[in-house]
Amino acid sequence: MTTPKVGRAVRGSRTGRPIMVALDLLGRRGALRVLWELRGEPLTFRALQEAAATNPALLNTRLAELREAGLVDHDGGYHLTPEGRALLAAMQPLSAWAERWGLRRRPQAKRGP
Repeated sequence: MTTPKVGRAVRGSRTGRPIMVALDLLGRRGALRVLWELRGEPLTFRALQEAAATNPALLNTRLAELREAGLVDHDGGYHLTPEGRALLAAMQPLSAWAERWGLRRRPQAKRGP
């Protein structure tokens, strides 16, 4: 699977609009987990593999894609680029919405007679 690129067809879009390219990239298995684990200090490959609970082949693939997309870099360990940090900041309102939504979607506990 190749790294999604703006202007090229991606899953769900023939036009390759930026939002669709971003959703394709972020929707790949393990991509969001890698970004989440890199929110703090830089991590070595092994530390990131352990934190993300993934296998080396998948992690290598995701890191290559995220690096090509300009979200992750490697310099004394893997870390988010300023663009990667901006992405996580942009996702905070979605995360807050999802928490509220999840609370409303949980089944209510049955009450006794």
